[in-house]
Amino acid sequence: MGQDIFALAYATCTGFVCAGLLGSLYQLISNRPVRFVVSVESWLSVLSSVFICIFAGPFIIMRNALRGRRIEHRPLGWLFGSSAIAGVWSACSGILVLNLILTATAVAG
Repeated sequence: MGQDIFALAYATCTGFVCAGLLGSLYQLISNRPVRFVVSVESWLSVLSSVFICIFAGPFIIMRNALRGRRIEHRPLGWLFGSSAIAGVWSACSGILVLNLILTATAVAG
């Protein structure tokens, strides 16, 4: 039981770190913050926009939730709800990233 909780916490942290890295990298390259917007200029832009939205989603949610709490004075429940959604999303994307890494290392070694 304890190992399962540790594995889930590790996957959640991995997913949130990946989301933060991707969101920060996007902002570094494009000079604008990452948002939930899908660009429809070309197929490559659609695929890259969807990829960014999927994996940077927890980062976007938490940035918007913290900004909403600080600037717009949204209720504390709003922040807790956003944190729960971002946490579950991070766990799912973290499990996917860890599975990809483990599969790649198994194939390579």
